[in-house]
Amino acid sequence: MNKAEEQYPVQSGSTFAKGIFIGGLLGAAAALLFAPKPGRELRGDLSEKVGIVTDRTKEVAAVVGDKASELAKTVSSKTSDIAKTVNQGRNDVMDSVRKASADVANEATKASEEVAAASVEAKEDARKEINSTSL
Repeated sequence: MNKAEEQYPVQSGSTFAKGIFIGGLLGAAAALLFAPKPGRELRGDLSEKVGIVTDRTKEVAAVVGDKASELAKTVSSKTSDIAKTVNQGRNDVMDSVRKASADVANEATKASEEVAAASVEAKEDARKEINSTSL
């Protein structure tokens, strides 16, 4: 051990706890000696103040509960509105896709018919050409 450790030994936890306990007792004794009111009046005042604080806490809890309930209802209605909007948008997109798909199918059918007609016409022209050259 060095000199500092010998002069100021480390106190154990129980020594510290004893000091806190003794200090608390001295503080309580001083509070009782210097209290401006007798014990009954002081306890009555404390009881009254605790009652007021309890009532106020209940009021605040009720207000918080009401606000939380209102907030939950608002969130629920907003979520429902958003879901409806998204669903409507999805339906609109699906309708547009169906219309575009039908238009493409119609155009493809028309193009196929035109190609078939042109093929028949080309076939006829080729036959006429072959027949005119062989005569």
